[in-house]
Amino acid sequence: MIDDNVTPIRQQYLEIKKQYPDAILFFRLGDFYETFDEDAQVTSRELDIVLTSRNVAKGTRIPMAGIPHHAAENYLARLIEKGYHVAICEQVGDQPVKGLFPRKVTRVVTPGTILEPELLRGDQNNYLVSLVVLDSHAGIAYVDITTGEFSTTELDSPDLPSSLRAEMLRLKPAEILLAEGIHLNGDLPGHSSTWPSWRFEFARCEETIKSHFNVAALDGYGLRGKPLAIRAAGALLQYLQETQPAALKLLNSLSTYSLSEFMTLDAATRRNLELTETIRQGDTRGSLLSVLDRTITPMGKRLMRQWVSKPLLDIQTITQRQDCVEYFVQNGLLRAELREILSSFADLERLTNRVVSGSASPRDLVAMRSTLALIPGLAALFSAQSSPLQTALNQLYPLARELNLLQEAIQEDPPATLQHNGIIKPGFSSELDQIMVSSAHARDWISGLEVAERERTGIKTLKVGYNKVFGYYIEVTRANAESVPSEYIRKQTLVNAERFITPELKEYETLVLNASERIHEIETRVFRQVCADLASSSEHLLSTARTVAELDVLASLAETASLNNYIRPQIVAEPVLNILDGRHPVVELTLRGERFVPNDASFEAGEVVRVITGPNMSGKSTYLRQVALLVLMAQMGCFIPAREAAIGLVDRIFTRIGAQDEIHAGQSTFMVEMIETANILNHATTRSLLILDEVGRGTSTYDGVSIAWAMVEYLHNHPNLRARTLFATHYHELTQLSDLLPGVRNYNVAVSESEGKVIFLHKIVPGGADRSYGIHVAQLAGMPKPVIQRASEILKQLETTSGKAVRIDPQAPQQMALFPETNPLLEEIRKLDLNALSPIEALNKLYEWRKQFTGQQ
Repeated sequence: MIDDNVTPIRQQYLEIKKQYPDAILFFRLGDFYETFDEDAQVTSRELDIVLTSRNVAKGTRIPMAGIPHHAAENYLARLIEKGYHVAICEQVGDQPVKGLFPRKVTRVVTPGTILEPELLRGDQNNYLVSLVVLDSHAGIAYVDITTGEFSTTELDSPDLPSSLRAEMLRLKPAEILLAEGIHLNGDLPGHSSTWPSWRFEFARCEETIKSHFNVAALDGYGLRGKPLAIRAAGALLQYLQETQPAALKLLNSLSTYSLSEFMTLDAATRRNLELTETIRQGDTRGSLLSVLDRTITPMGKRLMRQWVSKPLLDIQTITQRQDCVEYFVQNGLLRAELREILSSFADLERLTNRVVSGSASPRDLVAMRSTLALIPGLAALFSAQSSPLQTALNQLYPLARELNLLQEAIQEDPPATLQHNGIIKPGFSSELDQIMVSSAHARDWISGLEVAERERTGIKTLKVGYNKVFGYYIEVTRANAESVPSEYIRKQTLVNAERFITPELKEYETLVLNASERIHEIETRVFRQVCADLASSSEHLLSTARTVAELDVLASLAETASLNNYIRPQIVAEPVLNILDGRHPVVELTLRGERFVPNDASFEAGEVVRVITGPNMSGKSTYLRQVALLVLMAQMGCFIPAREAAIGLVDRIFTRIGAQDEIHAGQSTFMVEMIETANILNHATTRSLLILDEVGRGTSTYDGVSIAWAMVEYLHNHPNLRARTLFATHYHELTQLSDLLPGVRNYNVAVSESEGKVIFLHKIVPGGADRSYGIHVAQLAGMPKPVIQRASEILKQLETTSGKAVRIDPQAPQQMALFPETNPLLEEIRKLDLNALSPIEALNKLYEWRKQFTGQQ
């Protein structure tokens, strides 16, 4: 219903805003995007811009905040980063209708539906995830509309929150789509967006997927018997239809995956092993990814991150990857030539997306052209080779037709946007060429008109000019006005001159002025046609981009292996763990002027639990992480830093390292420790690798020892467990377990003592440690000397009494200040009456003072 009390443009705004109530509406007015009402208040607050007001009816003003059209991307990025949705409302058409330009929303930008390259990280996927939860089951679908990756799965887990969190941490989605009223327990990454529940109905979602792929059944996509996966994928497609419909053209396939295809890594393990970012700074630098990632292309960087997060569980697939890495290790010259070619590659995956979605710029097509021109040379590197790479190379298409199209159609250096002319090459469009020729002829005629008319009329002061009001004109001074030809038509009279036009001049003027607009129209149309032609080859373009990414990752792993002296590990089905002279891949590269001390992790036949004792700062935690990382790297298919290695396939790596307080969640350090430990014991299998560091230290000593002892017994004795376990502890009591349980072995970190100094050798050797050297570590940390001395005294007493008692002397020695305000000894001397003291009393007094102030008897 139209409200007569508001302006027409206000009415137009309200009708459009009603369709997008949950988004900030960027309403185009001239050179600005304006926001109104509550949107304006949010925009002003979040972007720190001035909040003004606008008159929309008699006596009524509303809040308003605007941003310049040319700077919209920067402001848009900041809103999206904060989790807001933004609807972009553009003016459509060149002519107003009843005094008002038509407007419509052309796109809705959300954290998971960004296309603009300026808002995206090239080294990471930008995933939009749809989530459906029912009891202990969940359906997950995710898509990256910038690359066309579209996958779905179902989870069935008694501990669903933990499994969901692990998968979300692997994906790191920018946005999670949930049905209204659904609230998930647990801190999941990404911004959450709600979607009406009816959008997740099974029948609707099934029909949406069938319609999108134009199929009669979904069995071919592996979705038989997976209703929750269908609901998640269908709802995600509907969401894209509403927000980024152009992006749907890139989703030409849907893959159904299973978590059983790759190693499951829970949140604690990803954090503790610092796979893609460090615990303290959250930076990539210092993580495993930073060591392995020597990729060159943006596609390769994204794929490397995926491989690090998804170690494989199929020995044959792992072996195939190892064969490819070894091929590049052995062919160093080929690897260097490949990396040289890849250094000039643009992001073909995302360029293809922008072409398909209709958002490509002229410069995008130039980047695609230069990239496609490199493919023949890349393919030629392997043409005469018979290699393990052949399967991947079969998906590398020459794309000669597409390259030829770009070479013929697009100028060498076109303008950055479609707003300017000069995009299409001469000779590609006859229609455009004709306009260009006629326009050029008209311009030449006008530029030569002044000279020609001066000669014809004899008026030496005659000029040809132009202004926006009258267009082109011939100007003659007032003194020569009588000499103008009869065909001149007077247009304007000035103080000292007259201005004229001629029919011929107006004709050429029309050609010139209309030509620019016509050229822009034709170039835009031809450009769209070229993009549509390229979009028809999107499947081959994406396949080639993903092949290039795989070659980039494999060459990167080989480069890392060659530079850091890595070896190819043997992956076997038997539950063995035999790593000789293993090194921590990150720590060894951070040492300066110091050699990393390698260590073995070789489990004997029948060995289940390795109890590792030793002082802090000696390298226990580094060793634990090292073993886990080497196993993970091996199952990625890459080489590892060791002298020799045979590793039995590991289904999961569990870690319990360090204390992560979660006070904000109402959980103490010890509670978090026990929850993580319980998760390990409840989900580990005989094929798992367990890394446990200082379990039980968050509570009293006897409680801690008891829990740690019981855990080792449970891991050793449970018939369905007996997982390979590295158990680091300060509880020396646990070393007794090796005498009681046949599968337990004791190891410790070697220490050298000389002249009162302790040197950590960082070498893991058989046997249990007899001392913890904690006081020595405290001394290295700069603890005050009195504390160190007192701690040494208490330790001796505890060792003497088996920890039952500590003697506290109320007159314990005190260190005397250099310039004390009061001194007990001086006060005593001042009070003495020396004249009244006998010699024996004086001696007794001295003896008393020595005992009181020095502790000597």
